[in-house]
Amino acid sequence: MLTTHNISKGSGIIIDNHNTLFKLMSQQSTYHKALALIDAANRQDPNQVVADGKDWPKELLYSERMTDMLGRYHPDADDAMHLAIRAQHIERWKSPRNAYSMDRIGYLKWRKDLYQIQANTAAALMLEAGCDDAAINRVKLAVAKKNIKGNADTQLLEDVTDLVFLEYYILDFVAKHPDYTEEKWIEIIQKTWKKMSGTAQEFALSGSITLPQSLVPVITKAVNNG
Repeated sequence: MLTTHNISKGSGIIIDNHNTLFKLMSQQSTYHKALALIDAANRQDPNQVVADGKDWPKELLYSERMTDMLGRYHPDADDAMHLAIRAQHIERWKSPRNAYSMDRIGYLKWRKDLYQIQANTAAALMLEAGCDDAAINRVKLAVAKKNIKGNADTQLLEDVTDLVFLEYYILDFVAKHPDYTEEKWIEIIQKTWKKMSGTAQEFALSGSITLPQSLVPVITKAVNNG
């Protein structure tokens, strides 16, 4: 039987009574259900990639990398942000870029629609899991990339997104655009860098992420001249 002020071992949370314990267990159950629903959705990705000798649905792998980076960069993030990070690319394959005109206007329209679709999908799954309105709204705003510089949740998601891009995806992006000049790559990297917080920039430069060795010179040049 629990007594007043029992402490949950290893959690740092003081449990005052049975009601508090029940609420804590319920919140954890809701979080894990929402996480499972997000993962189940991304597991349906028909696009397969290989990482560490294992076949992965593309967006499931991406979500795992996002979660891993969050743990390295901001280990104290709460459950809402863990769900937002996990849902960053949820069901992305359902909104293909080629469904829009292949120009700048089409790209911007696709990106805007994509962010909102992903935010709505995450919100619907969280609602199904029984998450509260406050958590759902936070995740929805972050995944929709609303007010990056004014919303701490959105900025955190942007930081993790950019760190994951630099560690895992920039090399593939380069390979897809062999016609880009060094000046073009400097411009792209600088745009990414400016979206990151100062804390994330310091994290990236501290050796906490692995940068592709072949791109270190151009990344360094972009950062120093930004």
